[in-house]
Amino acid sequence: MIGRPSLSLEQAPQGLFLLWLAFMGLLVFGAAVMWQHGLWHRLVQADPTGLTIVIVLLFIGCSVWAGLRCWALGLQWQALQSGGARVSPEHISWAHDYLQARAHPHTDKSILLQVLSDRAHGPQEMAWWLNGIQLKLGLLGKVIGFSVLALELGRMDGFDPQQSAQMLKSLTGGLGIALLTTITGLAANILLGLQLMRIDRFADGLVAEILTLGEAQAMQSNVTGSAA
Repeated sequence: MIGRPSLSLEQAPQGLFLLWLAFMGLLVFGAAVMWQHGLWHRLVQADPTGLTIVIVLLFIGCSVWAGLRCWALGLQWQALQSGGARVSPEHISWAHDYLQARAHPHTDKSILLQVLSDRAHGPQEMAWWLNGIQLKLGLLGKVIGFSVLALELGRMDGFDPQQSAQMLKSLTGGLGIALLTTITGLAANILLGLQLMRIDRFADGLVAEILTLGEAQAMQSNVTGSAA
């Protein structure tokens, strides 16, 4: 059916959340392998600005939020499969509210659609903005790293073989900041973008299914009214 989530797993109860858990499992496994090889320690030591840690912490926070959002959308999908019934008193069913408001004869359907779309996609806007911030922090680290590199080059009055080791260490320090922060920002941007893309796709399918259910109930009411 058009509008359904594109992956069969997502159509199962809390399927989107399970997919997110599987993705997080792969990331945690990769992080554990990096920890065993001492890469995290080297990453922290090579970036005195701390931007790499900020990007990683921002990614973790946004990923946890993405998991909570997957769970919330899964509850709405379960409510939709129940015909728009409320999942629980604590969780409002978007389908229930939409169908109830649509039943009124003087309701503006365009406003209902806008409200439904805001509920489904509004919270993701801040997450997408933070995803862009990760990339910008990586670029900021690149600028800082190359600035440090330029300052060190500016201090070189001449080549002294006795100070070559210290000179190379200073130059590679700035280059390391530039490369590590850029790579970390790009990787975090891509990985979080994958999560948000699946959430948006699932939300699109959820909205489409709610609209389809509303049209079906409206047609059924018209047929019943004509028969009466």
